[in-house]
Amino acid sequence: MAEIVSIATAVPEFCHRQEDILHFMQKAYALDETEKRKLAFLYRHSDIDKRYSVVEDYGRPEQEWSFIPQDRQAPFPLLDERMKLYNECALPLSLKAVESCLQGYISPQQVTHLITVTCTGMSAPGLDLQIAEALQLPTDVFRTSVNFMGCYAAVHALKLAKMICDSTPASHVLIVATELCTLHFQQQYTPDNAASSLLFADGSAAVLVSNQLRGARGIKLKNFYSSITYKGKNDMAWELSSRGFLMKLSGYIPQLVEEDIAALVQKALQHSGLSQKDISHWCLHPGGKRIIEAIQKKLGLSMDDVCYSRTVMRDYGNMSSPSILFVLKDIMQSKLPVTNVFGVAFGPGLTMESFIASSI
Repeated sequence: MAEIVSIATAVPEFCHRQEDILHFMQKAYALDETEKRKLAFLYRHSDIDKRYSVVEDYGRPEQEWSFIPQDRQAPFPLLDERMKLYNECALPLSLKAVESCLQGYISPQQVTHLITVTCTGMSAPGLDLQIAEALQLPTDVFRTSVNFMGCYAAVHALKLAKMICDSTPASHVLIVATELCTLHFQQQYTPDNAASSLLFADGSAAVLVSNQLRGARGIKLKNFYSSITYKGKNDMAWELSSRGFLMKLSGYIPQLVEEDIAALVQKALQHSGLSQKDISHWCLHPGGKRIIEAIQKKLGLSMDDVCYSRTVMRDYGNMSSPSILFVLKDIMQSKLPVTNVFGVAFGPGLTMESFIASSI
């Protein structure tokens, strides 16, 4: 039986108020007064209060910027510069989450499988080997990486962890999802870049999944269900370029989610022999205010049903893959009894990945 024993999260040291990020963006994009007002309207209706970043610039005066050029004519950091910062920052942030996750359960030397998740940094040797070396994991530890799947990638990692636990005795699977989205801020002012700058943030989450251990408030991974909406393949995308990773995030995404979410949920529930009334908690990826509202409306959920997702979005923004694990952690730590959790996240494709977890 694959149980989520523990979840721990970590964020970078630089916490930026959404209002301060707005002022940074208005200056960095060199907007005129009309465009400044338009961007301010979007930021103030984002339902995000603050976000975290490994980049200090977003909350500093213009004359103190270091990562983003103060000179408007100067080129923004190229991909190699962004990856250098990723390699400097991703490991310590990941270790902060991992050490808290494992504490009181197992030592690093007892980890049998390591799954790393990221779509904001690439290298070989990569984050998996860096973590293994830093923690002195067994040299024969099973390693695999879930790369470039975007916001739903942590659900895919949970699916892999369950497969491992179901097929391999005495498994202790460590999942580490770390994203540094804010490294990829783009110089050109476009709707996609503006949407990315409005939503995305940095963070890490570590999950211990085991078929041997029992957590204080652990939950059992029961079933998974995924669906691809090909008509949305051009509305959400994440591509490499010499200028960093380029996000495409169209305003059509909430509509696509609203059109397809009910069918996805019903098929996923049927797959587990459940109905919507059997779900005690909804673990929705906080991909943005409009996405949460679209799901809430289509499924007829209450404000209490979406409170965990709204809280994570308010306090952290969209951190891509770790986000849904932040939500799940809050659900597992809630005082209300947890019977069945329905989780769902979205990513390029347009892909919708869901899971159902239940109390032990």
